[in-house]
Amino acid sequence: MKIKEVEPIVLSGKEGGSATWASVAILVRVVTANGEVGYGEAVPTARPLQVVSAVKQVARSYVGREVEEVERNSWEWHRQDFYLARSFESTTAASAVDIASWDVLGKELGAPVHKLLGGPFRRKVRNYANGWYPDCVTPEDFASKAKEVVRMGYTALKFDPFGEYYDYLDERGLRQAVERVRAVREAVGDDVEILVEHHGRFNPNSAVMAARALEPFNPLFMEEPVHPENVEGMRKYRASTTVRVALGERILSLTEALDYLSQGLVDFLQIDLTNVGGVTQAVKVSHLAEAFGVEMAYHNAFGPVQNAVTLQLDAVVPNFLVQESFYDWFPQWKRDLIYDSTPVREGHSTVPDSPGIGVKVNEKLVEDLRVEPREVEFTEEPKWVVKGTWRGW
Repeated sequence: MKIKEVEPIVLSGKEGGSATWASVAILVRVVTANGEVGYGEAVPTARPLQVVSAVKQVARSYVGREVEEVERNSWEWHRQDFYLARSFESTTAASAVDIASWDVLGKELGAPVHKLLGGPFRRKVRNYANGWYPDCVTPEDFASKAKEVVRMGYTALKFDPFGEYYDYLDERGLRQAVERVRAVREAVGDDVEILVEHHGRFNPNSAVMAARALEPFNPLFMEEPVHPENVEGMRKYRASTTVRVALGERILSLTEALDYLSQGLVDFLQIDLTNVGGVTQAVKVSHLAEAFGVEMAYHNAFGPVQNAVTLQLDAVVPNFLVQESFYDWFPQWKRDLIYDSTPVREGHSTVPDSPGIGVKVNEKLVEDLRVEPREVEFTEEPKWVVKGTWRGW
């Protein structure tokens, strides 16, 4: 069935959730000639105007094409966009359309996406909690909130202990990070996994210093320890540390993923379905990682449509590790967008089994929350951190 319409929809609610980027969502609706509707999701963060514009441009390549031909359609946009491999706006727009196309395809065939990809390897997915620590600054703040997360049934949690530091980490910053991580480890015990978020913001020397100081607390992994464009710095980090590394949320293509995998720079791969090329490309990257013995821990920080389709891939890849989840810390309106149909219970999500990406989107709420895209206002605290944490004590 031919694609008739591709529409970007920016949503915003009064409730922002635990992260500053969470107050906005960008859905992409694909409508076919016979009226079938599918939804995808694009990355909002700091560029909603540019992403919406990119979706409109990508739409010109997809409209009129067969929605079932996801591979061909992905290839065609690769042919048309000269800068696709270097454009986050282009890749997230194409990813959202691809996800929506798979949603339509599943609905047409009466099957969830995971059944179209080979069937479930697992029906329940273990999550690690993220977004649980807004306004945490002192070690006591982190310890108190971490205990709450464990009481909810989570067996793994991730957090950024580095406060307001960027690029260079001095002795004061390192000491505060150590105290925060120690407080969380002592609060949750040895049977709960802790994951240390760096947000890709340190130079190699600072990252190595942090790794050596935090390794005694046995983190499952260190996430994006150095600036993502500094591949040489990542090599230095690997040569100088023995901690496990997770990265990949800013990887935009299969070949970029191959660069990290072939050089042994990553232990756990965190590609994001909303910017790596949707379901079509994420499946390829996941199988490539499997060949290198690398497990998947997909990045999943934006909204309920992204969460739903990510659970579909979690269900099918043999090399699954653990799934990032902000679901319990989403603003309520994001859960309501899918009728709160993918709840986390005792730290696990059940893979949705309805056709397509497995969830129904609340069309009335979409219209109620629809806003015009606008430029993002910046403050001292960057948009990419959990709110209220960009400070020390």
